[in-house]
Amino acid sequence: MTAHANYSLRDEIRDYWSDRAETFDLQVGHEIFSEQERAAWHALLTRHIGPGAGRSSLDLACGTGVISDLMHDLGFVVTGLDWSEAMLAKARAKAQKRSADIRFIMRDAERTLEDRASYDVIVTRHLVWTLLDPKAAFAEWFSLLRPGGKLLIIDGDFVSRNWATRLREVWEKLTAGKFRVSDNDGAVMARRHQNILARVYFSGGARAEEIVRLLADAGLDQPVVDWKLGAIHRAQARQMSWPKAIERATQHRFAIWATKPQ
Repeated sequence: MTAHANYSLRDEIRDYWSDRAETFDLQVGHEIFSEQERAAWHALLTRHIGPGAGRSSLDLACGTGVISDLMHDLGFVVTGLDWSEAMLAKARAKAQKRSADIRFIMRDAERTLEDRASYDVIVTRHLVWTLLDPKAAFAEWFSLLRPGGKLLIIDGDFVSRNWATRLREVWEKLTAGKFRVSDNDGAVMARRHQNILARVYFSGGARAEEIVRLLADAGLDQPVVDWKLGAIHRAQARQMSWPKAIERATQHRFAIWATKPQ
């Protein structure tokens, strides 16, 4: 990071995720670790946006390209957009390995600079909770969709604590002695994350009802919340400790889809 006077929160967010790029795919919930989970993601995407059939799609804040790859699997023409060149380098390498023809571009998801009415589908996973100005972002995304185009948001409240969070913390404290290692880098990254989180719009946690309201205000028709993410969570649970799996299953996680009027 830098202390330059013009160094903004947007820059800070970009640099934080760039620094996480090297190990990003090691975490369950970022990369996909089983064909069971891949199938569950395909089912969720197909349920809300249908088959690709050559339609143009934009994966906002694509990171290392996980959702972009899933969209490509389904037959979409995919553009993956991210503000971190380190993330995009990973995404490009993975696409090349799979011989997937995906266009990756480095842009700000809140200010894409893409042509108006140029996409049939926009998908974003775990981006909305980091937005600085969701009203402006949703207006931007609305403008990128063609009439009848669909927006799918997969996100959640990763801030609020519940009984499962406390259970996980107790379990980790009790078992820490067996695995304890020095992790100064992890502590620094955690502090950076908390510092950023305190200043974004959804600092108290992204809730589905608030996102639905903002999407409707942006002009999107009848946003619908889908809470049925259990197939994905069950597949991910096989790669987690049991307290972490319980916490994930009890969190406020959702998919929201909406359509641009014809």
